[in-house]
Amino acid sequence: MFKFLKGMTSNSVTAVGGPMMKLHFPNPSRSFDEIHNQVIFWGYDRAMEVSFFLDIAALKRLCPEMSNAESEFLKAFDTARERIYEVADNVYRRGGGGKGTYAYVLAADDF
Repeated sequence: MFKFLKGMTSNSVTAVGGPMMKLHFPNPSRSFDEIHNQVIFWGYDRAMEVSFFLDIAALKRLCPEMSNAESEFLKAFDTARERIYEVADNVYRRGGGGKGTYAYVLAADDF
């Protein structure tokens, strides 16, 4: 049975009963997947690695001036990194906070 702190709900509790922590992004690595037209990056929920696939359409929403070149996609990612991480954390939480899912696609509608 979960014990809730004042102001907490079942949506803010992890499967082990503690408060849900924000994802951490200690690894600044990102890469471009040419086949799927996505930038891939990783976050961490405690010891669990979470993969994110950022659609180029979402990146164009954040940086409309970028051209259609891999180097521009990665540069745009770096420019909007903090916003992307914020959205990734929100999508992860809405998706159950890792309860069985550790890969998420970030689409334009998420931004």
